[in-house]
Amino acid sequence: MKTQKLTTRAVISCAFLMLITLSAFAQQKVKASDIMEALKKGDEVSYKDVTVTGVLDFTFMDEKKRDLPTRRRWWRDGSDNEVNETIESKVSFVNVTFEDDVLAYYHDDRSEYTFTADFEKDVTFENCKFQRNAMFKYSVFERSASFAASSFEEETTFKYAEFEDQANFSKTFFDEDAIFKYTKFRDGANFNAAKFDRSLDMKYTKVRGDLDIKDMDVRWDIITKYAEVNGRSFTRYLMDN
Repeated sequence: MKTQKLTTRAVISCAFLMLITLSAFAQQKVKASDIMEALKKGDEVSYKDVTVTGVLDFTFMDEKKRDLPTRRRWWRDGSDNEVNETIESKVSFVNVTFEDDVLAYYHDDRSEYTFTADFEKDVTFENCKFQRNAMFKYSVFERSASFAASSFEEETTFKYAEFEDQANFSKTFFDEDAIFKYTKFRDGANFNAAKFDRSLDMKYTKVRGDLDIKDMDVRWDIITKYAEVNGRSFTRYLMDN
């Protein structure tokens, strides 16, 4: 009888622990729309050990489309088609999984508007998993930007991006082609132990300051035509280092 009571208590305890675990797991889901709402208010965004669901759109293009003139009108008025958003808050994601797209760039084929986002303060995406597209084309990072130990599973681009402060891509993993074409690193770039499962495109890329490519591994091609490191050709830099 005593043994039966102990067994019953053990079963109840296990069931209770399972409920707590399931509850904790459910709390780890964060909606991208909630993050965007916080950014709109100017709040700092900081998440750790969570999964973000839905498209995280730093450009806020869905809201802006409603107030934009038609293509015919902006062509007639001599305007351009770029619509820029500036993220004024500090952004930090550590050990976060993004189930859907993360967008700081989007070109809308129907309206022909291009939506971009710049970042005024520190940006951190460390040990994160980008399971869909990660688009940072044309983005300006005014303070430090770290993507250290993050993995990019689908299309990603930092084409034309500008890093005014330190840029950290150490121990990153790119499953598809990594695009850093025309990218400007004005205070060094860290690609230490970064792994590229396909090609790395750094054509026309300019680096000022220290460039760390120790133990960097590129499976296919490294495209460095017209790329420069402190005024020297990228090829010359590789030969000297």
